[in-house]
Amino acid sequence: MAFCLTPAAASEHKGKEKCYGIAKAGENACHAANGSHSCAGKASSSNAGHDWMLVQIGSCVDKGGRTQPYDAAAAPPKTPPEKKGG
Repeated sequence: MAFCLTPAAASEHKGKEKCYGIAKAGENACHAANGSHSCAGKASSSNAGHDWMLVQIGSCVDKGGRTQPYDAAAAPPKTPPEKKGG
């Protein structure tokens, strides 16, 4: 995986993965997957399917995101995972 990080900074992010669709406007980690901007903090809208943040591996879906970029206009609405055990 390529991140917008130097090799030294990348080692600090072990155990994390990109999570698309959870970044708030201005809080994205790096460039947009669709090329709409090329730098961290440039997201103009919240929860866009092309903007991402780093999260602990395995926690993205629980946060309402996806591990791959997506077109929010074509994607079904996000629903929280169903709770088990009633």
